[in-house]
Amino acid sequence: MTTSIGGTAVRSGYYWNLGKWEVVPVAREGAALPGGRGDKFMKVPLLAVLMLLPIMGGLFVVALPFIAFALAIYAAARPLVGLFHRSARDLASTVSPGWMPGEAHFTGKRAEEPRAEKGPPSRDERLEELEREIEARRGER
Repeated sequence: MTTSIGGTAVRSGYYWNLGKWEVVPVAREGAALPGGRGDKFMKVPLLAVLMLLPIMGGLFVVALPFIAFALAIYAAARPLVGLFHRSARDLASTVSPGWMPGEAHFTGKRAEEPRAEKGPPSRDERLEELEREIEARRGER
């Protein structure tokens, strides 16, 4: 059994879409398969199609009630989950500390005592000497 990609020209026959689980008949030689590059088709003989289609239909009939129950539970649970999600987001926004650049709040709140501000580094004698030299050279001009 050969596999083909959607959109390619193929010989006539029956092709099974592996992604969507559907059988596509191709009536004419050289007709293109439906779908795009992401769709893969497998050429299936007529006898296999006659056995495959009733099995696929039976699986659908058996799975349909489970699909219906799953959709009903999802539809009922979605508003409840959204309610808890929204309230949790609101609570988190009130509890979180305000962001200040350069500060880290690992405990979630500011320190009780204000810390001494860091001033500029103490001036070095070499720096002061360099500063005087620059001023002297600027004054010469």
